[in-house]
Amino acid sequence: MRWHPYGYGGQRRDPEQVKRDGWNEQGLLAVAIDDDRLTWPERELVRHLGEKLYGKRPAGQVVRRG
Repeated sequence: MRWHPYGYGGQRRDPEQVKRDGWNEQGLLAVAIDDDRLTWPERELVRHLGEKLYGKRPAGQVVRRG
């Protein structure tokens, strides 16, 4: 018999599923500023919200998608 503690083993959810679950279950929204599904005005809105809540990003900051 194999026993794994909760959170170990099994299938890992892909990052998009984690984001989707966070939105549906807790009302949390995780958005990449360079998400291709967003239009330019939507990306600007995300950038403005991020700056309002967390401050400006350091100059020269590279956006990485994983």
